[in-house]
Amino acid sequence: MGDVAKDLTAGTIGGAAQLICGHPFDTIKVKLQSQPTPAPGQPPKYAGAMDAVKQTLAAEGPRGLYKVNQQFVCGAGAGVAVSFLACPTELVKCRLQAQSALAGSGAATVAVKYGGPMDVAREVLRSEGGARGLFKGLFPTMAREVPGNAIMFGVYEAVKQLIAGGKDTSGLGRGSLIVAGGLAGASFWFLVYPTDVVKSVIQVDDYKNPKYSGSFDAFRKIKATEGFRGLYKGFGPAMARSVPANAACFLAYEMTRSALG
Repeated sequence: MGDVAKDLTAGTIGGAAQLICGHPFDTIKVKLQSQPTPAPGQPPKYAGAMDAVKQTLAAEGPRGLYKVNQQFVCGAGAGVAVSFLACPTELVKCRLQAQSALAGSGAATVAVKYGGPMDVAREVLRSEGGARGLFKGLFPTMAREVPGNAIMFGVYEAVKQLIAGGKDTSGLGRGSLIVAGGLAGASFWFLVYPTDVVKSVIQVDDYKNPKYSGSFDAFRKIKATEGFRGLYKGFGPAMARSVPANAACFLAYEMTRSALG
């Protein structure tokens, strides 16, 4: 039980480090993924990642990149949980991150539908079928988390052993752990990014007038209207987030676990 407590403590600290480093990139990723398809001849709301950053900062200030402080709690819980726990927290996170992206592109101010995480949860429970509404997007969440985490942890251990020249990786320094963690994070998104796009559009889809009937329908419609590029919207911010965020996560875990003995 002592080892379990140490692992949980180290994992929680690692998850917090990951969220602190990566959350602004994640906000931009979701905004790019969830922005409406522009009408023919009209430009999209965001021209790219940097434009999304500029518009978010101009309209919402730096806090807009950390869409409400409670997201650290939601994100940390999702980082150490299985898909059944991650799905509701990610739905809340995506609704908060995407609400300004879903506002009309000509709006002078940011449209705010939700006041915070608890407000999102209450609204979903009230108007979207109760607790079932919080699990909207569960299938693509599992399709992302199961293979994504399998490859991520596999790559992390493989890179550590490659650097160490064997299975004993206890002597690796911080630089090596950062490299291993960064490559592990990058491998996660290379494998599962399209499922994350599908998850995001499903979770922010309107409940009363849905655009998509399910995950496969979302995949088909995105591919039909935007091509394969549509399935990689926000990929740049995702990779820019994943490498430093996972490097920080794994480094914080290893250092905390080592300090606890």
